[in-house]
Amino acid sequence: MTSHAPSPSAGPRLSRSGWRRLWSPDAAYETTADRVREALRAKPLLSDGLLAVGLYLAETILWLFGPRVFWPSNWTLALLWSGLGMAPVVLRRRWPPLAIGAVAVHAVVSVLLANTEGLALIVVTYTAAAYLTAPQAVTATLLMWLPGIALTVATGRNDDPPVALSLTYFLAFNLMAGLVCYLVGRMVYTRRRYVAALEERARTAEQNQHALTERAVAEERRRIARELHDMVAHHVSVMGVLASGSRRTLGRDPAAVGEALATIEETSRTALREMRRLLDVLRTDPEPVGELAPQPGLSGLEPLVEQVREAGLPVHLHTSGSVHNLEPGVSLAVYRIVQEALTNALKHGGAHTMAEVRLDVDDRWLIVEVFDTGRGPVSRPGPIGHGLLGMQERVALYGGTLSTGPRPGGGFRVCARIPIEETASVASAQ
Repeated sequence: MTSHAPSPSAGPRLSRSGWRRLWSPDAAYETTADRVREALRAKPLLSDGLLAVGLYLAETILWLFGPRVFWPSNWTLALLWSGLGMAPVVLRRRWPPLAIGAVAVHAVVSVLLANTEGLALIVVTYTAAAYLTAPQAVTATLLMWLPGIALTVATGRNDDPPVALSLTYFLAFNLMAGLVCYLVGRMVYTRRRYVAALEERARTAEQNQHALTERAVAEERRRIARELHDMVAHHVSVMGVLASGSRRTLGRDPAAVGEALATIEETSRTALREMRRLLDVLRTDPEPVGELAPQPGLSGLEPLVEQVREAGLPVHLHTSGSVHNLEPGVSLAVYRIVQEALTNALKHGGAHTMAEVRLDVDDRWLIVEVFDTGRGPVSRPGPIGHGLLGMQERVALYGGTLSTGPRPGGGFRVCARIPIEETASVASAQ
């Protein structure tokens, strides 16, 4: 068995965790954190409740470990008021108007109680900007920030200890804080709209591609049926009629039977020539006049693999058996199968994908197998793509079978089995 693959020591080495990610099934990629994230995403009220608890604890810890001058005069009232202020965080996505109104009221009452507004104001401002339209987000932001700021200025609370702020500094600080929260939310809003537009565009393109594929398959079927009817069906019908008449007159008129058999022989040769012509049309792509080139074969596999390597996909090529005495059509089919499979691995495999090509020839079978460690093409209901359809047609032409799909250990696999005896009979008939 000869191997055209580069030595494993020649390339970069992957860590044990890196190889585990490459060769483990797709389910292994889903970590516990991913499952928790998906569960919380499905229950926004629960996730927002946990966020409110986390913010409350963070705010309390900041008080405890902060300077004593910032400690509240009444810890019980401060902790209760802070916990009440976190309630809008729980409601921010389920009932946004209620959360916005609650934050606005909480901010005004906090000024009257000589208390500071907590983290809920920042979170709900971001939420309004991230989920509402621009006019609604601006209105919500002004409603949550302006009443508290105006009441603070009117009552002179900005000069209260322990930190006395000038009016200019107080206004500038609150303006910048509110503006930053709003702009961050709008960035998230814009990104979500952009991603949704891309997904819709991809969905439309996929639907168009499916429609084009279905139309191409239907047109190809009609063309093949037309060619078969025009070139072959007539001759086969003639042979059937002559054979039926010969059977009936076999004992009465041997001379007529001989003439009928001669006609059947000639008609069968004509039908075979027409069938070869049809297979040639289906097997090869039309070439522009003046640009005809030799069709690639097994000798082109090594340059093909090298080209794919240069494109960024590590590929190992292994061959065994006698691969030099194959019929040119089979060599072309093998080359096209490997080309399409490596192209799919390069397009759909993703980062850190590796591929391997195995070609094995014995006395009965030619087996070509291409597998990779990537994600593979996304399988969806409907007609298969032109690439897989072309591989199936090439393999079926020589009496072989093609299997494609995900590998048990992860990745994607393409395997074609072509019988050598069937290949030899096709070659001799042509």
